[in-house]
Amino acid sequence: MHSRRGFLKSLGGTALGLASASAFASRVPYPASPERKLSFYNLHTGESLNATYWADGHYVPEVMQEVNHILRDHRSNTSTAMDPRLFDMLHLLQQDLGVEKQFHVISGYRSPETNAKLAQQSNKVAKRSYHMLGKAIDIRVPGVALKHLRAQARSLQVGGVGYYQRSNFIHVDVGPVRAWG
Repeated sequence: MHSRRGFLKSLGGTALGLASASAFASRVPYPASPERKLSFYNLHTGESLNATYWADGHYVPEVMQEVNHILRDHRSNTSTAMDPRLFDMLHLLQQDLGVEKQFHVISGYRSPETNAKLAQQSNKVAKRSYHMLGKAIDIRVPGVALKHLRAQARSLQVGGVGYYQRSNFIHVDVGPVRAWG
């Protein structure tokens, strides 16, 4: 059940994200296209979503809410307004890879409580993770070698890219450009 405060916070976050997304898009060389589509498969919930999140020059608010839901913290069943720049990064990554396969999601949004719990279990979890801000996602793409996925993500030069070979995923975020792993 969502509180009024939680709803307003989520709505405000969506508005802020939508406003800042155009600034990101102008920094990144983006091919003109009337639509931007993404496909997700959440490995923890089994949910899939194939969606056009950008159409006619705008983010589609209803679709953005659906994406926020599928990328929710499955441990606490809470969601946040994900940063639309993250989706633009994923769309660019997909285009560079030349594939239109689903992104398999290991982790999208993480509540502060979930993040703190995970940080206690592993020193590889950042205490101030971009996951808690809706600015990060851990992914893999079936049929795409993890090293290739990492190389393509790094070549975008639009955020952080972490490589977790043993766990078979990469982390991407829309924070400062950096790489690890």
